[in-house]
Amino acid sequence: MKNRRVVTGIDANGKAIILSDGAAPRATDFKSFPGFSTTLVWSTAPVPTVGIGAVPDPTPETASFHPEPGETRLMIVTFPPDAAMAAPTFDPVGYGTEIVEANPGLAARFEPDHPGMHTTDTVDYDVVLEGDIWLELDDGRELEMHAQDVVIQNGTRHAWRNKSNKPATMLFVFVGAQRRA
Repeated sequence: MKNRRVVTGIDANGKAIILSDGAAPRATDFKSFPGFSTTLVWSTAPVPTVGIGAVPDPTPETASFHPEPGETRLMIVTFPPDAAMAAPTFDPVGYGTEIVEANPGLAARFEPDHPGMHTTDTVDYDVVLEGDIWLELDDGRELEMHAQDVVIQNGTRHAWRNKSNKPATMLFVFVGAQRRA
């Protein structure tokens, strides 16, 4: 099972229980860019609720993968090597369509004239789970990241580049923020 998600809750007796155990509901394996996948694992409102009773799963109904201030999003993304974009199986037009459909609100933050570059009004906790990936900043600086490395993004313009020959998988926690002028 890809991206298994276990959700806990509290029963009527105040005891912890498993509410669900299965695949995350918002997972997409891209047809236009083989090896690229995104999964929205969970999302929260500005003030999440916990306590007795089933917590409704907000993930299927989440309209935007870019959180508003105080909201959160938890995503897992697998990046194939950048060289895959030169493969005959890569469909740039199809990829553009799929990224918008699979990642509403977040895809709109990407710059068409600078592939991969984007800026979000979020504080991000970015964790490399597997593989190697490069963080590119808007001044051209690139920083190689490895498994278990963590980046804290504070609303910065950046891109992720997989210059290796193996996939890289990352976990992202986006916390919606307000941008200072």
